[in-house]
Amino acid sequence: MLNRFCENMRKRIVPWIAFPFLLFCSINGTAQNPDDSCTLEISLLTCAPGTDLYSLFGHTAIRVRDQRRGMDVVYNYGTFDDSDPLFYVHFTNGIMLYSVSASTFEDFMSEYEYEHRGVVAQILDLTCEQKKNLYEALRQNTTEDKRFYNYQFYADNCTTRAGKMIVSHSQPLRIENILPSPSPTYRQMIHVYLERQHQYWPEFGIDMLLGSNLDKKPGNEQAMYFLPDYLMNGIDHARKATGPLVRKKETLLQFAEVKTGSSGITPAMVFGFLFVLSIILSVIRKNTAQKTLQVFDIALFSLLGLFGVVILYVWIFRVDEVCRNNINIFWALPTHLAAVFFLRKNPSWLKSYFLITAGLSAVLLVGFIWWPQQMNSAVAVLLLLMVFRSFHQFLKLRNAKNDHLPAAKSGL
Repeated sequence: MLNRFCENMRKRIVPWIAFPFLLFCSINGTAQNPDDSCTLEISLLTCAPGTDLYSLFGHTAIRVRDQRRGMDVVYNYGTFDDSDPLFYVHFTNGIMLYSVSASTFEDFMSEYEYEHRGVVAQILDLTCEQKKNLYEALRQNTTEDKRFYNYQFYADNCTTRAGKMIVSHSQPLRIENILPSPSPTYRQMIHVYLERQHQYWPEFGIDMLLGSNLDKKPGNEQAMYFLPDYLMNGIDHARKATGPLVRKKETLLQFAEVKTGSSGITPAMVFGFLFVLSIILSVIRKNTAQKTLQVFDIALFSLLGLFGVVILYVWIFRVDEVCRNNINIFWALPTHLAAVFFLRKNPSWLKSYFLITAGLSAVLLVGFIWWPQQMNSAVAVLLLLMVFRSFHQFLKLRNAKNDHLPAAKSGL
């Protein structure tokens, strides 16, 4: 009887004692399953601006980490090959072939540590299925037939690609407004970066070449997919049904912001100096000063003509629309290159040409702040110089023409 009682107790109690151990083994076995995507951790990496022109606006990448498998990979949509002998030709024409590359997290971070650029990580709160699908989509993007894409400045860049990859695999998702009021234009957004780093000459070049399409105001989604900081802010303000998309935000690298760029000599200062110099040379009646002024005008209008040729070229031949509808073409006239060759010959039409140039520059100067395209502030000083030099050439050519007229005859 006693034996039967002990046997019954053993059958009833032992399973309950063993149940926690069996449950632990089951959970541990699931964790060790190599197909379990819950062991993945996916982060959006936002990198601080660098000193090179292509890195002035920062960078975006996606990190996929799995400690159990010892995997830590960064997917980077900003890879390009500048060793191509036609790289700058393609760059000018807007044919920029970028690609996505995968590198180890250690290699990725070592580059930013060397360049003293900060890196912020936003660990995303995704479901197992979402992480698995996102990781697989990133892996597919690195295959030879899918890794390349045509880079476009504000419509399709490395931030655009990374942001859309995350958002499309995090649905359903609601992103709150991240734009200030009043909403900035694309140009105003990039000016913040350029001026903060004292990149006044690159800012002048960008403002000169990029047309009025850059003065459009992006919507919330367009802004988020344009610049890395805006994408980081947008992801911070993204919410799922269960809560925020960002589970944790941490600074991986932090450095004091290094302000690089010009030595303090801005385009406005250079044009202002040239304006004052031209005035001084104009009031000096010595032959040497006048010859110097003539060389000055030839150099000035030749340079403006070259600017105009470049503006016209990228307007016509670039495959995207970022350089079209450029008002700067009305002061940087390509015809200036032809006009300077006739300065010594003084044809009859040249006088009218410089008068029209002076009037056109004056109109642009008077309406400077009202034009649909925001022009660089240094252009205002340049327009003032052009009005003065063009009108001076008009007066000089008119007086030279009058000097060659025969004297009037007198008599009874």
